[in-house]
Amino acid sequence: MNTASNLMGRWLASFLEKPSRDYLPFSITDTETLRETMQPGDVLLVEGNLRISVAIKYLTQSTWSHAALYIGDVLDQKNAAGEKLNLVEADLTQGVIAVPLSKYAASNTRICRPVHLQADDQQKLIQFMLDSLGKEYDLKNVIDLMRFLLPTPPVPTHWRRRMLAIGSGDPTRAICSTLIAQAFQKVHYPILPEVERIKMMAACGCMYTEKEILHIRHHSLFTPRDFDLSPWFRVIKPSLEKGFDYTKLNWAS
Repeated sequence: MNTASNLMGRWLASFLEKPSRDYLPFSITDTETLRETMQPGDVLLVEGNLRISVAIKYLTQSTWSHAALYIGDVLDQKNAAGEKLNLVEADLTQGVIAVPLSKYAASNTRICRPVHLQADDQQKLIQFMLDSLGKEYDLKNVIDLMRFLLPTPPVPTHWRRRMLAIGSGDPTRAICSTLIAQAFQKVHYPILPEVERIKMMAACGCMYTEKEILHIRHHSLFTPRDFDLSPWFRVIKPSLEKGFDYTKLNWAS
């Protein structure tokens, strides 16, 4: 029974990883510019054009469906074309893999940078991703995968994020943002924690102050959109980082 479920799961995963039609990128950053702009520890958000991407974008109400962590040149490996593998991501069918920046040369992307990340924590973050390389996901939990076959299920908005965590099994952990969320949680860097505000009496005993307590959310509930929304990640736009002067643009008549 497990073998049949696993075969069905792999077939479903392969189907969901196929490109969807009518994808039209509109804000592409070339690979070289991305490489010059990105720093180790940056999160690269990708709009994505796969069948599973359509479902994730709908469920998260966001244009971003995929995320990868930039590790720089620490991995001494190249692909068949001689390109350095400087992104680590979770793939539904291949597990955790390293890929070159050029993989997303034809996609809409966004760079999210953790602010003031300490050097030792940056190394721990990258090491966690490197240690995860080669991990494969058990896809026999077919129910976890079937939720993506209906890209736009008629459910209330406030339930949609929860649909990503159905089962919380391996197919759920294969969602890219889950792995990256685990990495940042290892170094206690906030993404979008739950905030509890409690009232505390001041030392004078004459007034109350508020104190914020942060609670870690389960990593299965994180989505690519969270890195974009997080107040602790800076959005980096390569076209502005390189220097931008609108007066030098060439407009058609």
